[in-house]
Amino acid sequence: MKERVKVPAEDPKEGSKEKKEKKVEEEKEPDLSDEDKALQDELNTYIQILTEDKTDLYLPTLNQLRVKIRASTTSMTSVPKPLKFLRPHFDTLKQLYDKYPNGDAKNYAADICSILAMTMSETRECLKYRLVGSQEDIGSWGHEYVRHLSGEIAMEWSRCDNIVYQRQLENLAAQIIPYHMAHNAEADACDLAMEIEHLDMLDQYVDEDAFPRVALYLTSCVSYVSEPENTNLLICAMQLFRKFKRYPEALRIAMQLNNIVLIEEIFFSCPDSSIQKQMAFMLNRQQIYLEIDGDENAELVDIMTNAHLNNHFLALGRELDILEPKTPDDIYKTHLDNARPSFGPTGSVDSAKQNLASSFVNGFVNAAFGQDKLLMEDGQKWLYKNREQGMLSATASLGLILLWDIDGGLGQIDKYLYSSEEYIKAGGLLACGIVNCGVRSDCDPALALLGDYVQHNSMVMRTGAVLGMGIAYAGTNRDNVLSLLIPVISDSKSNMEVVGLSALACGMIAVGSCNEKVTSAILQVLHEKSEADLKDTFSRYLPLALGLCYLGKQDGADAVICALDVLGEPFKSMAKTMVDVCAYAGTGNVLKVQNLLHICSEHYEVNEKDDKKDDKKDKDKDKEDKDKKEEKSTSIDLSSQQAVAVLGIALISMGEEIGSEMAFRTFGHLLRYGEPVIKRSVPLALALISASNPKLNILETLSKFSHDSDAEVAYNAIFALGLVGAGTNNARLAAMLRQLAQYHAKDPNNLFMVRLAQGLAHLGKGTLTLCPYHHDRQLLSPVCVAGLMATLVSFLDVKNIILKNSHYVLYNLVAAMQPRMLVTFDEDLQPLPVPVRVGQAVDVVGQAGKPKTITGFQTHTTPVLLAYGERAELATEEYLPLTPILEGFVILRKNPNYTAA
Repeated sequence: MKERVKVPAEDPKEGSKEKKEKKVEEEKEPDLSDEDKALQDELNTYIQILTEDKTDLYLPTLNQLRVKIRASTTSMTSVPKPLKFLRPHFDTLKQLYDKYPNGDAKNYAADICSILAMTMSETRECLKYRLVGSQEDIGSWGHEYVRHLSGEIAMEWSRCDNIVYQRQLENLAAQIIPYHMAHNAEADACDLAMEIEHLDMLDQYVDEDAFPRVALYLTSCVSYVSEPENTNLLICAMQLFRKFKRYPEALRIAMQLNNIVLIEEIFFSCPDSSIQKQMAFMLNRQQIYLEIDGDENAELVDIMTNAHLNNHFLALGRELDILEPKTPDDIYKTHLDNARPSFGPTGSVDSAKQNLASSFVNGFVNAAFGQDKLLMEDGQKWLYKNREQGMLSATASLGLILLWDIDGGLGQIDKYLYSSEEYIKAGGLLACGIVNCGVRSDCDPALALLGDYVQHNSMVMRTGAVLGMGIAYAGTNRDNVLSLLIPVISDSKSNMEVVGLSALACGMIAVGSCNEKVTSAILQVLHEKSEADLKDTFSRYLPLALGLCYLGKQDGADAVICALDVLGEPFKSMAKTMVDVCAYAGTGNVLKVQNLLHICSEHYEVNEKDDKKDDKKDKDKDKEDKDKKEEKSTSIDLSSQQAVAVLGIALISMGEEIGSEMAFRTFGHLLRYGEPVIKRSVPLALALISASNPKLNILETLSKFSHDSDAEVAYNAIFALGLVGAGTNNARLAAMLRQLAQYHAKDPNNLFMVRLAQGLAHLGKGTLTLCPYHHDRQLLSPVCVAGLMATLVSFLDVKNIILKNSHYVLYNLVAAMQPRMLVTFDEDLQPLPVPVRVGQAVDVVGQAGKPKTITGFQTHTTPVLLAYGERAELATEEYLPLTPILEGFVILRKNPNYTAA
């Protein structure tokens, strides 16, 4: 039996080998046409000659081989015939190369080995033989050969440390990059320059036609590389723009780098005054202010201080015919409800809470339009329909209605500062701050009005003043403002609410500046406060303020994170995570997201009560209740780090599409399997990742959780619906919210949230946005992020902050509000209506020629509104825009080559 098993075990292998070889030979023969057979014979003859001792025939024979190969490599749809037929002779040719003496024959043999290695070898012999070959023009062997060589250079570079060898590779790359540039393969050239860490080579070989494509490719790669490569890519792109005198594009990249020295250098080096005005508009959108002296620069100062923003916005309102003020009832549309009057919300709902909701809605909807029907027509009657802090928020909403109108607005608010009711006075102070948000003035009215109240004996007055200062001067990093606020943080009279809000105000003013005074003041307060103080819900604003100071600074926040190590455990974890996520805001850093997911995977045991059921009778009931209470409060403290981590995932990954998509899928898992505190935070994270961008999948997810059995999940999901649809007038969302209003008709808290969401969805009657990204989603506004984060962190304890008495923190959203319009001017800054095409933006990175940048467009006349993901381009050749990105305020110049038809 064994013999029977052995025989077939050995025989079939040998037999099968022979069969296979025969089969291959049989297959090879019939495949060849007469022409191919002749070519194969000819090549075999050449190889035969090369193996003989006729040295005088080596050179002409090798030359013939090179000609044959060259003629065939122009097309690479399949392996060329000469390469196919020479493959069996690859080893022979390598031996011949080793045998030949130095000279042309040896070089030509190396060339042939190099081209054959492209299809044969996996040990980078293509590169090896190229370096010792004849060094002829690299393009003569065809495009595919050059691409293959690029790949081998990149692989070799990463593992070699020999300087001489690296120099050889650099010289070869210096031949390949210009070849790619000349053959519309800019992306390949950029890839090679990135791999060998020599981006400076691009600068040498880029011409005026290729540089826009090269710069576009470099900037699009930034999201996918780590520090410091991302900075190097931006610097290289900026140098290209400066080389070809494209100042607005260079300025945009300098703003991406957040380098104020570069920004000033580019701005002041521009010789064209009209382009300078265009750059000033770009700077004001990013809320960067440059000190400019001289009367001749008055126009530039006006643009950078946003002095005319209100006038341009109202002009847009006139054009769209939406100046007529709206009432909250116009938004609620209660007359469309199916419910009978007897089952309606009247009587069953806390009227003070609904009046408060109407105050917010009225402010949100009529924001920046300068008139409304509740506060201005009704005088102070409406204010007295609210209770205490409700009065504060109602009065502050007046600032929202008069947003950006410093000259006309402050006069209308002034009378409230003399009210006998201190809540109304505090609301008036906050309104003054709101009006000044994003607009600068020589006379500094906000500082003059609010400065006297930051040290007021009344905590309510302090609250209005410090929050107003934070909103008015967000992003300015003004020393004279901070010197007023910093003492309030450490003042022993300040309660935790005022301490938290003062710190938050400092963080918003010094956002992204790494201001040492603010940082050291907040750290000192954190070290001095007792454990009980740090358990207060308002203490969360202290680490948030630290994080805002280091917003986007990445490694720059490491020292501060280390300084937080001395704090007590529950607070320390939350604080360190908060600062860390702010430091990496918008970077898409994958490692940080992984760390945050790891934090979210932790499980804190809260349900020990189940284990205690058996010996429940043996324990004193009061003692048990006390233990449970302590256990619950500790678990909330420990899990607050997870809440911040969830927000952090959104904050870090909101910068680019793929990261956002992956974060959305991750949140789906967290909602299913996460701890309760994580589920409460996920709706807020979804809102942050998609602010003013009502994607259908996100709306549906939030709509599902707006009916959740956990009250806080429902509150946050409803408010998140408002943020996601903010300023879009989205019809589907409006219908969802009307249904929710009916569903929650008898629950005052849920109904309050629905009303807030309805107000946000119609923000500025559909003309404003809360999206922190602008300039074709390439620039992140730190002030917008600060406003959104301040609001969302407040919602992490929605019951004790928003639904209790501190709802006025919602006005932090004002910092994120910006018009989503396109307005065009002539060079004298006079409005110039022109036709523009508005459509969905198309990614054209790496596409050859001049591809279409928008799709599904409609033609409008400026001014027009731009939704998230939309792009505009001029529909006339009569004018040339001074910036390639048509967004916000754009100056047009007459086209000198235009002739009217």
